[in-house]
Amino acid sequence: MTPKAIPLLALVTALSGGCNGRSTEIQLETGGSVATHGHSSGSQHPFPDPQTYATRLDDPERNDWQKPEEVVKQMDCRPGMTVVDLGAGTGYFVGYLSQAVGPEGHVLALDTERSMVDALELRIERDALENVTPTMIASNDPALTPASVDRVLIVNTWHHISDRTEYAKKLRAALAPGGLILIVDFTMQSPHGPPPQMRLTDDTVRRDLESAGFATELIADSLPYQYLVAGSLP
Repeated sequence: MTPKAIPLLALVTALSGGCNGRSTEIQLETGGSVATHGHSSGSQHPFPDPQTYATRLDDPERNDWQKPEEVVKQMDCRPGMTVVDLGAGTGYFVGYLSQAVGPEGHVLALDTERSMVDALELRIERDALENVTPTMIASNDPALTPASVDRVLIVNTWHHISDRTEYAKKLRAALAPGGLILIVDFTMQSPHGPPPQMRLTDDTVRRDLESAGFATELIADSLPYQYLVAGSLP
């Protein structure tokens, strides 16, 4: 399956500056938006205008390095499961997740930006993804019912969350027994993603999850620019 770009958003071709006023294409991210950036100094600023990222999110060339089918395979989704795409953006992953859980399953596509949720709704209608529900959430709470979801996918988004340990605790509470969280984010060496000073190492991500009570694993995979960290309930 190769999701098609959303025509309305494909018209957005002028990509404006990202964090810290940097405007080069190499520093624009390809992921959803969940919260403000948290810097080591404690300063924060809002996520840039999500419309400037729309073309990037659905760029067909992204498939070459994002490898969505391989990512979803690592989640070990099964028919009938409820899965979350946290920071879903324009819905790059929702078609793959929808297929993985089947018609009896459910995909919760969550984002904090109204424009992203609008784009999700367009994709869901266009692709007839009847088992996908788009929802706008607050930046500090995924608003998930306790023990209600089986899998959580977070792609190119974890570094946006300010209080990551507290957020991870909320995700842990939302997982059903046997649940799994998979975080995919940019390595320090990646030519894609935010400026290096805003990135997180895989060790940092593992510590975030372990502080919230997860058992973690760094998954060996073939993604050229990203790492995969899995968190499971002990």
